[in-house]
Amino acid sequence: MRLKKRNAKLSLLAAGAVFIALSCSKDSTTGANSDPNGIAYSFVVVGCNRLAAPESLGVVSTANVQQLNRDFVDIAAMSPKPAFLFFAGDLVFGYTNDTTALDRELKGWVALYQASPLPASGVELVAMPGNHETDNLAHVAVPENERVWLRDLAPYITRGGNGPGVGGADALQTDQSKLNYSFDYKDAHFLALNTDPVGADWHVPTNWISSDLTAARARGVKHIFAIGHKPAYPYPTVPTDGLVEDPTARDAYWNVLVNNKVEAMLSAHNHVYYRSQPTGHTWQIINGNGGTPIDATVDPTISGTGTWFGYTVVSVTNSGRVFAKGYGRDVPVAGYAATAPATPATMRDSVEITWK
Repeated sequence: MRLKKRNAKLSLLAAGAVFIALSCSKDSTTGANSDPNGIAYSFVVVGCNRLAAPESLGVVSTANVQQLNRDFVDIAAMSPKPAFLFFAGDLVFGYTNDTTALDRELKGWVALYQASPLPASGVELVAMPGNHETDNLAHVAVPENERVWLRDLAPYITRGGNGPGVGGADALQTDQSKLNYSFDYKDAHFLALNTDPVGADWHVPTNWISSDLTAARARGVKHIFAIGHKPAYPYPTVPTDGLVEDPTARDAYWNVLVNNKVEAMLSAHNHVYYRSQPTGHTWQIINGNGGTPIDATVDPTISGTGTWFGYTVVSVTNSGRVFAKGYGRDVPVAGYAATAPATPATMRDSVEITWK
């Protein structure tokens, strides 16, 4: 009898050990015993989905609806679920002096999003403006367009508010507190940037960014990601199409990123997928391949170039390694705004962007 009880006790202990082992390995996102290669959290970045000018006529949102809806479906179905979708500008055509027209386009875009499976998926949309949203016909950012953006996209900039106000060290002409801002998520810090503030097109508030990142590092954040519409360094075949109108200001901004060990700046604006390390260490990934026609000057032979439509997924593993993967689908042969494939985008590029 004692032997039977002892064997039964051992069996229970063994079963318990198996249960504990399964419990520790089941969730790859938490716990000291988790798989070090498991994904702790991830996020998606895409930009430049708006149509070209002639095609935008008659489309309320002026978005490439086929590609946009396909992205929404893809991202909503991802497993593990990304925490965020950062839409890095040029959602709509904009470029107008007519705030009523801009309002109509933005509301049309929001209606597409709300009708998609993404809002119910648990993925948080974080929207930031591009030059097409804030600029007028003269291609200059104006307060009226900023105000329309802030009103219509308010539900998707709820993490904003801690950015710089009027004046300050960056001498800003309008309140940028909900256009340039930051927030923490788990062990990461995110910078959401407006690269065309009123009175300072092609610039970012570098003094505020420096103070913000210094404070973030003091809090002990392990990863930092900057996201804004215009890249600091443009695609090689369009050398004047990044934050280079003022090279001194661009270099000062980039030095702040490098000095604070920022893993990557993710941007759009150039209509292409392109990854590079402009000065070493910090990566720059251009995600302007959301559905606007791929730039005619793109050279597919340049390393890191992708000419597909799609998005980028950035994943942080339990061990702290960071990976960026470009997912894409071929541009439709029938035309860039033609029906998108019924199947999800496939991985076209992968690179580790852990700070080294």
